[in-house]
Amino acid sequence: MSANTGTNEPIDMWHYEKLAISQGFRMVAGIDEAGRGPIAGPVVAAAVILPFHCDIEGINDSKKLTPAKREAAFAKITSMAKGIGVGIVDAEEIDRINILQATYKAMRLAAAQLTVDVNLFLVDGNPIKGLGYPHRAIVGG
Repeated sequence: MSANTGTNEPIDMWHYEKLAISQGFRMVAGIDEAGRGPIAGPVVAAAVILPFHCDIEGINDSKKLTPAKREAAFAKITSMAKGIGVGIVDAEEIDRINILQATYKAMRLAAAQLTVDVNLFLVDGNPIKGLGYPHRAIVGG
């Protein structure tokens, strides 16, 4: 995640995880979604726990990667991750509950799939209603 301080200056990608660890959280997961823009298909969310400070090129914004580099980053993430959860909400349910609620549902499903006990989720975006786990929202993350 690349976030900013509100001053349009980017901050260290690991800033929020470092802060969480300094506050006693030991197992921190990131959670993000894809598919909110197109609306023609499902919305998908992933919750991932990576080793602290693992260096994966392109991890901060996959939309800027070529398909080949995106696949390489995916392979590296899946091989290094301590845990991965994926949540998918289909187009019919998006139409029924709206895209925002579908996004939250996909994120809740992704978090629930993790088999590792997570102390804190760092969420790209707004707080997730009903997540059921401690989390911090990183707007612009």
